[in-house]
This record gives sequence, C-alpha cells and structure tokens, in this order.
Amino acid sequence: MTMNAEPIISRENPLLQRIRKLAADPGAYRKQGQVWLEGDHLISAALQRGWSLAALVLTESAWSTRIDWRAWSAQADRTVQLPEALFKGLSGLESPAPIGALLDLPDAAELDPAAATVVLDRLQDAGNVGSILRSAAAFGVRQVIALKGTASLWSPKVLRAGMGAHFGLSLIEGLAPEALDALAVPMLATSSHGGLVLGQAALPWPCAWVLGHEGQGVSTALMDRCAHTVSIPQPGGEESLNAAAAAAICLFASTLARPG
Repeated sequence: MTMNAEPIISRENPLLQRIRKLAADPGAYRKQGQVWLEGDHLISAALQRGWSLAALVLTESAWSTRIDWRAWSAQADRTVQLPEALFKGLSGLESPAPIGALLDLPDAAELDPAAATVVLDRLQDAGNVGSILRSAAAFGVRQVIALKGTASLWSPKVLRAGMGAHFGLSLIEGLAPEALDALAVPMLATSSHGGLVLGQAALPWPCAWVLGHEGQGVSTALMDRCAHTVSIPQPGGEESLNAAAAAAICLFASTLARPG
C-alpha cells in the first residue's frame, strides 16, 4: 500500500479496460470477482465497514486537491491518477464524480438458517433492489437472498441505489426456491388478499420477508412455503405499493416485534 499515485494516460491500459467492462455490464462482476464503486460516498461506506480497496482511481485534479481522498490510498493496493477526460470514459453517468475504486468481492456467503432475512423473488428494477438493501441494513436485517431472475445485486445501478448498504449485509444470490427450505425462520409474504394485517397482528421475530416480482408478485412455489401472508392497510385506496416502499414498511414493522 502506498501514498503515491501512478499516472495512467492510455485508454487501453488493462486496469481501465477492466473498469469500463464492470461499469457497462451489470453481471461482469461475477467473472471479474470485483466491483467498480463510483464516487466518494460508496468508497467511504466500504472503508468504514472494514473493506480494503484493490485500486483507488482519481482524476489528476482530485489527487492534487482532495487530501481526504488522497489519504484513502493507504487502504488501497494500488492508486492511480488519470486526466479528467480519460476518467469520464470510465462512467456511464452524465456527471461522474472524480473518484472511484475497485473492490474485491468476498467468497459467496453461507446461508444462515436462523437470521432475519429478506428474500427477493425475481425483482427486476435495480432501483427497487438497491432501496430494499438500504432498508434491510437500516432496520437491522443482515441477510438478503436473491433468487434466480432477480437483478444482479452488485451491478452498478444497484450499488448506487444501495448507497453503501451492501457493505453491512450478507448477500446471497442465484438461489432456487428450494434452497429456502434451509431457513429455520418463518417466511412472510406481502399480499393484498387477506392474511395478517400489518399493525393489527403480532409478527414473528426473526422472520424472512419474501418480496416478489414487481408485476407478478411472489411465485406460487414461494407462497406455498410461507407461514403467513401479510397485507398493508391502504386507506387511501391505492391498489398496491411500490416494492421498495412495501419492503420499508414491512421491515420497520418487524423492528417493533423485536424483543427488547
């Protein structure tokens, strides 16, 4: 680890080619074993959780003027500085921040049967998935299981929407519904058709909240595995809630069921 920054001036540099692929392809992290973090917020969140950086990448002006960012090089295996124009080519954002980092992903987490859990059943919208990760982290749920067909948890869009929540969660993805039979906690699915009414019935703790596809809802295979369905009162008369909004309400309700 070093406090020096290696200058890179070629667009064809192998490090930059790797970053561009990670930034453009939502599933590239699975082959690369790394993710690209854009902006100081995500980098700071990772470092605060004890993660180290495989590479810290800054523009030349950021390296020369941002002493706080430059100090992060002590926690990076490699630090590089780029001309501003070259850095902009690493991002699909219209106004990218002048700093980013490569992060090595850990080995796949083992499913914890007793943990309070969120199960994502084929959710497609990256913004919804990232928001749900934020709510899970905020309300003390530490395990998130994404079934096959769910948006890639470590994709750039989900990372941005998660706002750093990834680094405090145990994330497991690509599972089939049968894998959930290993859970020892009751599974609850949101439904607009009866079951427990949130705020009017006691909830089990810990539990596993099952959140379904934005249009199709929870699959039949999962619904059959759930101990309860839970409806959210909507006196305003709307037919349904956005998946991320429903998740936040349910996870908050679970905090009220926690002992102590």
